Amino acid sequence: MTKIKINTEYITLGQFLKFANIISNGSEAKFFLLENKIFVNGEKENRRGKKLYDGYLVKINENEFQVQKE
Repeated sequence: MTKIKINTEYITLGQFLKFANIISNGSEAKFFLLENKIFVNGEKENRRGKKLYDGYLVKINENEFQVQKE
C-alpha cells in the first residue's frame, strides 16, 4: 500500500490522481475515472470531486493507496 501525504484537510479524487502521478494533468481525470475501477473505502467511485480525507483508502485497479495528512 502506498501512502499519499497531503497537507490540507482533504483532497479531491481528481487532485489525488494527479498528486499520486497516476495522471499527468487534471483534464485526464474524467476519462481515467470512466475507464478504471476505482474504490474509495470499499465503495465504487467515479466522481472526480469526491473529497478524500485523512485515512481514506483508495483502490485503483489492483493498486492500493492511503491518504495521510502530514
